[in-house]
Amino acid sequence: MALGYLLLPNLVVLAYSFNDPAGRFNHQWQSFSTEAWTNPCAVPEMCSALGLSLRIALLATLVATAFGTLAAFALVRYRFKGRNLAQSLIFLPMAMPEVVMAASVGTLFLNMRVEFGFTTILIAHIMFCLSFVIVAVKARVASMDPRLEEAARDLYAGPVQAFVRVTLPIAAPGIAAGAMLSFALSFDDFIITQFNAGPSTVTFPMFVWGAAQRGVPVQVNVIGSAMFILAVAIVLAGQILGRRRAARV
Repeated sequence: MALGYLLLPNLVVLAYSFNDPAGRFNHQWQSFSTEAWTNPCAVPEMCSALGLSLRIALLATLVATAFGTLAAFALVRYRFKGRNLAQSLIFLPMAMPEVVMAASVGTLFLNMRVEFGFTTILIAHIMFCLSFVIVAVKARVASMDPRLEEAARDLYAGPVQAFVRVTLPIAAPGIAAGAMLSFALSFDDFIITQFNAGPSTVTFPMFVWGAAQRGVPVQVNVIGSAMFILAVAIVLAGQILGRRRAARV
């Protein structure tokens, strides 16, 4: 029941993506229509904003996942000065209000006289997503049995070969979870983007916020429903692959 309650808003968005509203606002059901699905880019500048959000989310996910994975391995496997302090600082972006980080990063760019735009949004998103990736991968790495890597080395596997064939496959679920969380946070973010965006950089959440003042088009429901269906498909595919691997073992 709790899961159904959480999914209910997504189902409402999906249902209203097939609505043909009489006015500007898609609040009341009028009649069934698939026009929004057949022409999702009918609204001017919406697809360009969507493309910008996807590019930023993909790049932020790749960079944050790469650096976050390396940082997670370093925090778990090695002892160095400042390790406890680093672990505490990792949780700050997750604990502090998002508007505080957005204003701080924006002030940093202002003091450095950096022009706001695609690059500033990307850097801010990477800084925000990095902590979530580190926490997800760190939990997975901490639960790994080091004897598996020792066994691989006893079987004459080199450090690189042992990492690629043993360590990386075991840590892959944590890395994938961190990457998906990073992508979702970056794609959905509005506050950090608003503080660090330029006049010509409008992401999809910024477009939706601006459109809400004059009426959100049905195509926004289509994009939201498509992202929801894609996320569910990825999760189901992961579950199926996991069960197949378990059955083979």
